[in-house]
Amino acid sequence: MPTPFRLSVHRSHSGRGLFAQERIRKGSCVIEYIGRPATARQMKLNRGKYLFWTSDTTMIDGNIPANVARFINHSCAPNCEIEIRRRRIYVIALRAIEPGEELSYDYGKEYFDMHLVGRCRCAKCSDI
Repeated sequence: MPTPFRLSVHRSHSGRGLFAQERIRKGSCVIEYIGRPATARQMKLNRGKYLFWTSDTTMIDGNIPANVARFINHSCAPNCEIEIRRRRIYVIALRAIEPGEELSYDYGKEYFDMHLVGRCRCAKCSDI
């Protein structure tokens, strides 16, 4: 289960991003990515930017106001990773994250090819 860390949404190099407001220890469960069950059509098309597979046969649509985790951006050098447990999606800190640091995880090749079209805007690739 996620620890109730203080997080905030701010402008980022790639749109809006989710930022730590306090130090987060390595291995901490930072936040849960939540959503409503995806429709059969959404699952078949698999095109939405906030869709997330929770198993081989289930998917959620994270494009809901309550899902603050949807603001976590992609990075080729992420500070978080995704862990799926019992069809729930958790964001885990790969290393210590300092206050003011943007949270990120690697979205994976399928998402990258589909939505980012080879144009990564993460800090590592943009030399920010």
